[in-house]
Formats: sequence, structure tokens, C-alpha cells
Amino acid sequence: MLLSINRSNIYYKKVVESTLNIKLKDRIEEIWEERNNKGSRVITAELRTYGGLAVNRKRVQRLMRVLSIKGILPKCNLSKAGDIQYKYPYYLSGMHIYGSNIVWAIDITYCKLPTGMMYVIVILDVFSRSVLEHEVTNTLEAINCISCLNKAVAKYGKPLIFNSDQGSQFTCNEWVNNLKTHNIIISMDGKGRWVDNVYVERFWRTLKYECIFLLGIETAFELKRESAKYIEYYNTYRLHSRLGYKTPQSIYSGSIKYNLENAIVYCEYPPLDERTKTQKKRVLPSVGNY
Repeated sequence: MLLSINRSNIYYKKVVESTLNIKLKDRIEEIWEERNNKGSRVITAELRTYGGLAVNRKRVQRLMRVLSIKGILPKCNLSKAGDIQYKYPYYLSGMHIYGSNIVWAIDITYCKLPTGMMYVIVILDVFSRSVLEHEVTNTLEAINCISCLNKAVAKYGKPLIFNSDQGSQFTCNEWVNNLKTHNIIISMDGKGRWVDNVYVERFWRTLKYECIFLLGIETAFELKRESAKYIEYYNTYRLHSRLGYKTPQSIYSGSIKYNLENAIVYCEYPPLDERTKTQKKRVLPSVGNY
């Protein structure tokens, strides 16, 4: 102690990295290099599911720090509301979504390319997070959303409730009348309430940071090709944390389908305020003819 030197500094011997950790670091780097945006949660799940390795997340986080790699995170960016022609209440507040094809959600995201602005439309099943249909277009016309909806209904049948934001595409005559023709209950986010449609908003982050930004897409042809490939990967291979690290397609195809009796109970779930309660009572009679 005369030299003010800690005894542990003299006697400490550096621990050699174990064989398991060396193996894990190699596998973690391989997984991360496939799509340089995967965080420790997804990498841990893939090591367990596809690699058969019993590893916890803390070890993966430590090894990622050693390798100086991390997932890509987005910055906050809120969408802008469109002009309102028809406005419907938000019916999903406080509701329990217990099966697929109960609630579908739709949204549009902007993709700025060197060749011009492109737009991606997605219809997602809220329960399973499975992407049922998508479309890439260079216009914001409502006809593109209607086309996407009709394709999804033709493939999977119709949902009980369809949720969207208050964009002009979803508050026009054509869109509203198309949903009414299919006898689908219309639900809309509150003004400026991006969190009401968080299911699709979260998917946009995944699509952009795991596909569009990562690949440096520059043309409309590349955007159509790569987004289609990624959505197939997302549905059938990518493990989703909200689903207990299962794939969206496995949850969608294996979930309990709703029936009319349960659907009515679902719609009568206690709302958060009197205005919503009154609006829901107006909708319930139409469910009887569903």
C-alpha cells in the first residue's frame, strides 16, 4: 500500500474467452451480417430457435458490445393527418383481440428514392401481425388502397373490423362505401394518434430498417422486388417478439377463428368514454347481419 497500488491489479490474470463464447460471437456476427439491424432480442431468439443454443440475452448483449455491433434504431417521425370527409370512432380501445381476421389495419408509408417518391401500402392482421397484402405505387390515390383491400378479402375473407388513420384515402366515398359493401365495421385512429395504429407503424420501422434503408434501394423496381421478398421473409421466417418469438404466418394460420356470437361480445367490451359507447351501440345492429 506504500505505493498506493491495488493488490488486485498485481495478481489479476486475464480470463481466456471460453470456446462457447467464441462460437457464439461467430454465430452472432453471422446473424447480424445477414441484416445489420437485428438487436439482442431477435439474435437471442434465433440462436435458441435455429441454432439450438441455450443462451440468455445478457450474454448476447455483452458479446455484441465486444464485437461493437448493435441493431439500427429509427428516429421519431409522426405522420400528418389528411382532410376529413367521413370520420368514424376508434373501436379498438380496451378491446381483447383473440383471433385472426377480427381486426385488420391499413397504412401507407413514404419512400423517397433518387428517382422520385414511392408509397407502400400494407394490410396487416392485428392479432397475428401477419402482412396479408401489400402494394407499391407512385401515387396516393384511394384506388390503390381499394385494390389492396379487395385482393386481401379475395384471399383471406373479410375481417370484423377494419382500422385506418384519417388520411384522405380512408375518408373518401370510394373507400368507405367499399367497406360498407363488404359489411365491415369501420374504425379510425384519433386525430394525431399514431399509437392507435401502432401495429402497422411498428411494421414500417421493421420494413425500412431491415430492408429499404439497409439495402440502399434506389429504384421503384428494386423497391417492389425487395419489399415483396422481405414481406415473405417477415411472414414465414422472422421471429416476432410480441408473438413469443414465433412467425406471424404460423400464428395467423393456427389461431382461433372468430364466430358471430363471440364477435358481438367483443364489440360490447366496455369502452373508455360515453361518446365511444354510444357510437358502438350504433354499430352493433349491423354485426347481426355479418
